[in-house]
Amino acid sequence: QVQLVESGGGLVQTGESLRLSCVASGSIYSIIGLGWYRQAPGKQRELVAGITTRGITDYADSVKGRFTISRDSAKNTVYLQMNALKPEDTAVYYCHAKATRGEQLIDYWGQGTQVTVST
Repeated sequence: QVQLVESGGGLVQTGESLRLSCVASGSIYSIIGLGWYRQAPGKQRELVAGITTRGITDYADSVKGRFTISRDSAKNTVYLQMNALKPEDTAVYYCHAKATRGEQLIDYWGQGTQVTVST
């Protein structure tokens, strides 16, 4: 089992920045990738950014150049630095981990943290 706890959401104005944090615990050794997803009201959950255990990153086109995902292995923490925020970034942001359990791949989710960007 992997547990994920997010923090860092809040209310900001357009153009401001926020940094989300996600601390992983439990079967850390089984994690092969970490990422951030978001879900806006009435919309499907979408991938924002991901990072593998080798440090390979991937971003949604809508956030490239504005958001940066990083991880601190010593702290079992993954971060999402969000700059130049826009109202369309408003959503609940979820930390995600993909882990192995034997031959299976398991998805774990945090509880979510609200990010609201006002005009």
